[in-house]
Amino acid sequence: MKLLRVGPKGQEKPAMLDGGGKLRDLSGVVSDITAQQLTPAGLAQLRAVDPASLPEITAPGRIGTPFTGLGKFMCVGLNYSDHAAESGLPVPPEPVLFNKWTSCFGGPNDAIVMPKNSVKTDWEVELGVVIGSKARYVALDQALSHVAGYCVINDVSEREYQIERSGTWDKGKGCDTFGPVGPWLVTADEVADPQNLSMWLEVNGKRFQDGSTKTMIFNVAFLVHYISQFATLYPGDIISTGTPPGVGMGQKPPLYLKHGDVVRLGIDGLGEQQQTVHAWDESLLD
Repeated sequence: MKLLRVGPKGQEKPAMLDGGGKLRDLSGVVSDITAQQLTPAGLAQLRAVDPASLPEITAPGRIGTPFTGLGKFMCVGLNYSDHAAESGLPVPPEPVLFNKWTSCFGGPNDAIVMPKNSVKTDWEVELGVVIGSKARYVALDQALSHVAGYCVINDVSEREYQIERSGTWDKGKGCDTFGPVGPWLVTADEVADPQNLSMWLEVNGKRFQDGSTKTMIFNVAFLVHYISQFATLYPGDIISTGTPPGVGMGQKPPLYLKHGDVVRLGIDGLGEQQQTVHAWDESLLD
């Protein structure tokens, strides 16, 4: 299934994309797509519905986050060896973990609003893994059974905040609008191999990232297993799994986003996003 939510901020209604590419209204079946709806029982309820029996949404307007009730927004740094090289950093012996603040969570085509005085806002196309059942000290061979589905994430990052202002990476990762997710959540049963997905990102029509999840250092199953040793994962938690090379920081000279830039990105089978970059404008946040 491909699950999404459409409508103005705070007024989204649940929907699914049927096999013919038509949007179908799920609001007669569930009031919303919540974290609880991503559990095995919740997904089974939706799978039992014939999409053709649902009203078609012909003018969806804005696409929101694919679910509501986000728990943790966990991220993995330097998880592609060639991205580590362009960052001038060694390949880590274990996954590098950090967090994005949940307040950065947004729809796939919502504006990227750069924080005040930002000069190094950057892009990162990433595979998102959405948890569907509680995972604590999960065995490696059971890890993927805890995944509800996958999605596209732009791990927008302010590099000055992240690297040059002391402390952890988190302060450059979780600014408002820095977590576009979607356009939809593709349930795990429709992703035959999460380690064989092509991914790309363009800025103003120029392609900067063109990679594949094949080149992850630590694969999805290992990441779920590993993270569950440090934090219990619950339905509605997201793991953003790292980015291939081609980020702005890695260009020679470095290139960062500016007001008016248009960012497009996508992952094979998981859809596409498009964001317009804005200088600080608080009216775009709520």
